[in-house]
Amino acid sequence: MTTPIAGARPDEVRRHNRTALLRRLHVDGPSTRASLAAELGLNRSTIKALVDGLAETGVVAERVPAQRSGAGRPSLLVLPQPHAAVVMAIDIRVEQVAMAFVGLGGDILGRDSWNLHHRTRDPGEVITHIADSAKLLADELDVTAVGVGVSVPGVVRRSDGLVHEAPNLHWTDVELGRRLSAVLKVPVQVGNDAELGALAEHVRGAARGSSDMVYISADVGVGGGVISSGMPLRGTGGYVGELGHMVVRPGGRRCYCGCQGCWETEVGEAALCRALALPEDAPRGAVVAELRSLAASPEAVAHRLGEFTEWLAMGLVTVVNMLGPEQVVLGDLFTALPEPVVERVRDVVQKRSLVSRAVGGTRIVSSPLGRDAKLIGAAELAFEPVLGEV
Repeated sequence: MTTPIAGARPDEVRRHNRTALLRRLHVDGPSTRASLAAELGLNRSTIKALVDGLAETGVVAERVPAQRSGAGRPSLLVLPQPHAAVVMAIDIRVEQVAMAFVGLGGDILGRDSWNLHHRTRDPGEVITHIADSAKLLADELDVTAVGVGVSVPGVVRRSDGLVHEAPNLHWTDVELGRRLSAVLKVPVQVGNDAELGALAEHVRGAARGSSDMVYISADVGVGGGVISSGMPLRGTGGYVGELGHMVVRPGGRRCYCGCQGCWETEVGEAALCRALALPEDAPRGAVVAELRSLAASPEAVAHRLGEFTEWLAMGLVTVVNMLGPEQVVLGDLFTALPEPVVERVRDVVQKRSLVSRAVGGTRIVSSPLGRDAKLIGAAELAFEPVLGEV
């Protein structure tokens, strides 16, 4: 005899439907009850019960649309209330930490940031500064975070937020999730920065509607995040995203990871500075300004960034052939690349990638979220468990 499969209890069904409705409002914004019923496949009485319950607790509100069409009674819009659930998002970079309190619906309620220097990159120093700044900003905004999401440029174990290695920060085996949770007194989720960039682009950026996409970002290093069949690709133990350490040039420059010729050594920030004849430690603003000055001259772009462009395209051909995405989103410093560079990369990927040709061309676009992508992704990471508890 086979063991019977237990059916879902009514309270479990209600909880599932409630979470689905909240996620729909959180991600896509205000909607009418009728639209919610159609999109979620629920009957109107179920939607009414869910919305009424959420309205009673202040999680959503209803109002008459600003623009009305047709005669008769207008359909009320259901709106998520930002202060009903607030999370803290933290983006730890090599040279800066950014923090924001984000409300239900994705509204950024307030933010803070500060620079990191060699002496302030110690994990203890970073954690202390985060705790102090979080309290000041929370008091100023009069909010309380119910969850925290953290983006880190390194190899992160998702189960407990252990940063196994973040070489550019000189961190090894830092129990960031546990330590931050202890001082902030709320659950903390930690993710690789590129993975969270991919999450942000998938939920709120250029890849909305794409079920298979890759996010490639360049800060000091190069990282990648992958959405496969609509879900983040996380790998064993959550360790995934180090696309910058594909070896593309055997015998090339030595990378800090110990290998030679990593993709990062050819297209990372230092490589871009070399191509622009700038010092490798040039300020980010100077790099962006130089790139913008080239934008009006295709000849100058080809002359100064030709080799850089070829290495960027070569790595993307490999990424596209391996992962077969509908879309590749270029983030962080790559968003400042002149359009002729992006056009050349598109052309090379289309010609050299079997997969891109098979799917009719993988779309390659620049991120509309810019430097906020990983902060937004950290907020969405924090919201994942929260939406089921509001």
